[in-house]
Amino acid sequence: MTNLASSLTTTAANAPGSTAIAIGGNHLPYAALFGAAAKLAGELTAAGIEPGDRVALILPNVPAYPVAFFGTLLAGGTVVPMNPLLKSGEIDFFFTDSGAKIAFVWPDFVDEATKGAKNSGTRIITCDPMGPVAGQLDGGEPVTTPVERADDDTAVILYTSGTTGRPKGAELTHANLRLNAKRCADDIIQVTADDVLMGCLPLFHVFGLTVGLLAAVQAGATLALIPRFDPAAAIATIAAEKVTTMLGVPTMYAAILHHPDSAGLDASRLRTCASGGSAMPAEVQRAFEEKFGCVILEGYGLSETSPVASFNMPDRPRKPGTIGIPIEGCEMTLLDDSGTEVAQGEVGEIAIRGDNLMKGYWRNPEATATSIPDGWFRTGDLATVDEDGYFTIVDRKKDMILRGGMNVYPREVEELLYTHPDVLEVAVVAVPDELLGENVGAAVVLRPGSSATPEDIQAWTKERIAAYKYPRAVWLVDELPKGPTGKILRREVHAPSA
Repeated sequence: MTNLASSLTTTAANAPGSTAIAIGGNHLPYAALFGAAAKLAGELTAAGIEPGDRVALILPNVPAYPVAFFGTLLAGGTVVPMNPLLKSGEIDFFFTDSGAKIAFVWPDFVDEATKGAKNSGTRIITCDPMGPVAGQLDGGEPVTTPVERADDDTAVILYTSGTTGRPKGAELTHANLRLNAKRCADDIIQVTADDVLMGCLPLFHVFGLTVGLLAAVQAGATLALIPRFDPAAAIATIAAEKVTTMLGVPTMYAAILHHPDSAGLDASRLRTCASGGSAMPAEVQRAFEEKFGCVILEGYGLSETSPVASFNMPDRPRKPGTIGIPIEGCEMTLLDDSGTEVAQGEVGEIAIRGDNLMKGYWRNPEATATSIPDGWFRTGDLATVDEDGYFTIVDRKKDMILRGGMNVYPREVEELLYTHPDVLEVAVVAVPDELLGENVGAAVVLRPGSSATPEDIQAWTKERIAAYKYPRAVWLVDELPKGPTGKILRREVHAPSA
């Protein structure tokens, strides 16, 4: 049986009374999660969902999410996770492009989803915390044995952020997700049935889905959910649920580290933390580990790679600032613009192939051929690799600042700025320059109580980095734009008008 849902059926059979989901002090056993998913799968089948049909999820981190996710898979359907904050025009594209027949939607988002479904005819099913509100889906015997699916059948269509044009749907197969979750659970965060993972990341995001939900279910562990990330809620959850493993992006670790509630936090069971999504500032990593007595493992991946491609592995030396080595079943190399492998130490674009690589972009063979021209997926991320095989991200290919013919990688400048005692968050971006074409700018969020000026920060940076790299423009902001996982969105940062 290759259906990804078989991981739930197996765990529910072996440990029915173990807690699957913990949220707000409530605990949902595996038997109850499986029962709710099986009932929903029967209702979907009665509603006409056939193997391969698409079912969208517009839900926050509540038990209804895993119920609908596994219920869809049990019925043989394909899940289309969607960000609940999408507007009707965006929803229209997702529904129409995927051909979603049904969408499970949280009440707060039903109005937008209903407007977005006018063209596609997608049926909107309102959910409460445990699943569909009674009376909307009826009939059908519970599906207790997953509908058979092939390894290469699509389990999830995960739409990319669409930073270049329309979003594209990465087709992740049952084998992609099963193997990636297993390697995360077994090799990286080393999850057992006694562990409690904290799901700060949204389940519609591939990091939260694979490394959180799927890895926990495979191991029979508990996933402690927070409906929406808040540092105070995260701190309370770590204490109340005796969290052993945290999954997050760097801004989440920084928010917990600097929150006043963290001063008295009992994090004695917190053992391993996994970070991805963007580069972890070395100073945040050091301070978090010292304060809470845990280890942060930094890794790398994309929607198209299920997501994990590389990690600092627990059984090998950690190299802070790197994204580690490729995981089992994944190959990574660095290529120049002509597709030739670059020499060690030189900057090249990360290219990936392996059993974690997507099947392709949904109904978009042109984009698939462009991204995977020769079996190697071009990530758009620039990196170097050292003599031990550890990769270090330099920057996004399109984020690189070309200053008078000199390449400046924003991440390098950001790393330095994060060591400034008054800097809480920073985004380094290109600013127009009449003479040089582009110059270096930095938007800075100060720590509470700080009185540093932009001129102070600029002068401090100038003393510590090459002359062509320090920011010629520094401006202070109250907050930086972030995506749904808390990742800072550089593309939305702009210098203030003169």
